[in-house]
Order: sequence, then structure tokens, then C-alpha cells
Amino acid sequence: MPLMEYIRYSSNFVPFKTINGYVVSISNVSMNLDIPIKNLAGNVAAFLPMGFFLPYYFRKLYRLKTFTITMTVMILSVEVIQLVTRRGSFDIDDYILNIIGALLGLGIWKAVSAQ
Repeated sequence: MPLMEYIRYSSNFVPFKTINGYVVSISNVSMNLDIPIKNLAGNVAAFLPMGFFLPYYFRKLYRLKTFTITMTVMILSVEVIQLVTRRGSFDIDDYILNIIGALLGLGIWKAVSAQ
């Protein structure tokens, strides 16, 4: 299958499409609950540690703007690599959940390190 055709059929560029589908399936129990919960929580948890470790090792990343830009580049790089290597799919909802996890980690780090 040519790359452009693969991109069209294996990608989601519509924000909240997958997230909404999982939330609906949780509320009406239309699929095994393990699937949406593991997907949603797993994507948040995957980048949560970045919020702790990056500001610890790189002081510049303690600033919200710098951290957010860095995480955006990192997460989008992972999504594009998945797409190009055909080892996954590009899903904007994965980006949204990953960035939420990273920012949550940064918030926890800031709360703990401020004490």
C-alpha cells in the first residue's frame, strides 16, 4: 500500500474523535472496559514521567512554555515516526492525551519541588 493511502486509512487528524469514542463506550459499556481505560490512561501515563525528569535534568524546562514546546516536538516526532515506519498510526488524540500526561507530571513536579 502506498504511504499516502496508508496515512489516509490509519490516521486520525480529528481532535477528540478517538477520546469521545472511548468515553461513549465506557458510558454505555459497548466494549470491554479494559480497552478504553488502558488506551486513555496509558497515553496519559506514557509521558507523565517526562514532567518529572526533564525539568530535573534540564532547568530551562521548568518553564511551562519551554516545556510545552519541547514536549510537543517530542510527541509529534513519535507520532510521525510511527506513521512513516508503519509501526502504528498517527492519532491527534494520542498527542492530546500524551501532552496532558506530561503537563500533569510537570504540575506534580512543581508542587513537590516548591515545598
